Amino acid sequence: MIVAGFGFSSRATAASLRAALVATGAAPAALATLADKAGALAPLARALGLPVIAVTGPLPDTDTQSPRSLAARGTGSVAEACALKAAGPGAVLLTPRVTSPDRLATCAIAKGFQE
Repeated sequence: MIVAGFGFSSRATAASLRAALVATGAAPAALATLADKAGALAPLARALGLPVIAVTGPLPDTDTQSPRSLAARGTGSVAEACALKAAGPGAVLLTPRVTSPDRLATCAIAKGFQE
């Protein structure tokens, strides 16, 4: 399954989230973010007809290492960590995080190998 993981500011709009996804060039089967932000991702998911996966628990290591993200959420990239965790064990990152033009949202794409 291809999963788009998101990290975003509380100021991010639906347009911010969509722009970050579009920048990846991917067509995911699901969207994922941290559980406490899943509600904010729901409007985009509904518009795309995709499920939202609310990520909880320990997050996997990420290629990107943002000091700001590490301080706030304990991971180098919320988008990459959510994509990888939601895609399942053995998932690989297809697209490292990309940032929306307004810099309020990031999106990363991972591929899982479980059905």
